[in-house]
Amino acid sequence: MDKNSITLQELQAISSRLNSIEQALLSVKTVLTFDEVAGYTGLSKSYLYKLTSTGMIPHSKPNGKQLFFEKASIDTWLLRNEVKTNETVEREAATYVVTKKNRRS
Repeated sequence: MDKNSITLQELQAISSRLNSIEQALLSVKTVLTFDEVAGYTGLSKSYLYKLTSTGMIPHSKPNGKQLFFEKASIDTWLLRNEVKTNETVEREAATYVVTKKNRRS
């Protein structure tokens, strides 16, 4: 094998490091493009188009064509409809029962 040739393992390592660098760069950006949001969220481009066309995901079209997304808004959108843990539900129920009893007294 030639000294200058790259093995498959080395190529995979380079690809992995490149992906890590791309993710790090995305984490510092505040405004994302359509392709970046698709990669960031893991949503397919076709589903993301559907979400934007129906107004289901926050986005901007400053020039009437290209789509932009505020990263903080996307994070908030991704974390909507939180499912509470059993522990949280039990704690809220206990607090409600105590509060209800105190109101009757």
